[in-house]
Amino acid sequence: MPDLTEAPVGTTKEGRAVPVKGRWRQLSLLGGTMLVENTEASLISGLFPVIRHSLGVSLGALGVLTAAGRIVGVFAGPFWVWVAQRWSRKGVLVLATGFWGVWGIAAGFAQNFTQLLILITVLAAGYAASGPLTTEILGDLFDSESRGRAVGMLYGVINLAASLFATLKGQLAAFDDGWRWGLWGIGAVNVLCGVALLIWMRDPGRGASEQQLAGLDRQTREAHTKVTMKQVSALFRIPSLVILLVSRLLSGHLLAAAFGVLFLVDVYGFSTQVASVVLFPMGIGFFTGTVLGGFLADWTVRRNPRHGLVAILQTAQFAFAVIAYFGTQIDWGGIGLFAVFFALMGLTQGVNPVVNRPMIMAVTLPELRGAAFAIYLSVFEAVAIAAFSLGAGFLGDAFDLRSVFLWVLVGLMTVNGAFLTLLYRTYATDVARVQQALESRRQAALAG
Repeated sequence: MPDLTEAPVGTTKEGRAVPVKGRWRQLSLLGGTMLVENTEASLISGLFPVIRHSLGVSLGALGVLTAAGRIVGVFAGPFWVWVAQRWSRKGVLVLATGFWGVWGIAAGFAQNFTQLLILITVLAAGYAASGPLTTEILGDLFDSESRGRAVGMLYGVINLAASLFATLKGQLAAFDDGWRWGLWGIGAVNVLCGVALLIWMRDPGRGASEQQLAGLDRQTREAHTKVTMKQVSALFRIPSLVILLVSRLLSGHLLAAAFGVLFLVDVYGFSTQVASVVLFPMGIGFFTGTVLGGFLADWTVRRNPRHGLVAILQTAQFAFAVIAYFGTQIDWGGIGLFAVFFALMGLTQGVNPVVNRPMIMAVTLPELRGAAFAIYLSVFEAVAIAAFSLGAGFLGDAFDLRSVFLWVLVGLMTVNGAFLTLLYRTYATDVARVQQALESRRQAALAG
């Protein structure tokens, strides 16, 4: 049987790798798995006021639900990457982010908070495969000068669709068991995504879009696929990656989407249905930020490869902090102006993935990107969201969410922006080191 996953090889007149055939179609398939994950998360946070009433739990329970799913991802994410290296990236995605949706259907039948917590946590364990593996494959589908647009379209469309679904699902609050129907629906769509991946997904292979590896067959390109623990631990000796990992722990904007609806309900007295309206403008803003940011990032790679991406990422942190102050600390009365500021917060937040994901790809070798993104998304981002969610939940019970949002969305994001200044000293050097390693591999393969 012919190998349908083989990617085209060779170079263009400009010396770049020939684009992988059907790469945008493959990206849309991968996006489906991440869309379901985001939709499930937004369902829990958006309808938590109803879940809280239905199951008789406190505000802190939302933090527990969110944190439990992220904590299990700390272990599940690296595990799925390990399995994918020894089995198949496609197989892992079909199982863990597709057919795993049966646990979402089961969660819809939960009769108490303990059952819901267990089932949502198991569901999150499967979803943990989506982020690192999808982002790793994206790096193989697109070269360095088009990854910004690809990441922008992936995250932009996902968050726009998830925000639309979240707004619509917010109307499920009118029904006693509306949150159950939401979980059943998401679980069913999840399984359908698994079927689609099984039929149509084609893995391009590691290094398929690297300029230095163009013209080499897949077996040669993947000669360094087997990753050892020593290589993974060496990731922590890449200065730019370490800075980006610490920055993720300082990313207070991660709290905005998870607690945004609850914030408007508890602090400003909106109903769940009305407060849920801000999620769609926020999604539109995020989509706009990712798409425009993606084009800006790719343009910057060509014009100022040394410091351009760093400047964009840093500016986005400062801008978010300023907008978050006006969007959360002032009572604007109606929901309209809150929706505007949430849209602007979404816009500045949307710039982040189209910059930091390509930066991580640029400072790591192809075979180590899965591990790098498992550490970045499944460990550091998970720890950050878990800490913010638990902290916001319990501190919100003890004090008030307005104060929590001030310190996290405004104060911590300002600190984050200042911290990223360190990248101006490390990023260009780390990128050059990867390029030299790839060129050495090419020369060795040609000589052999």
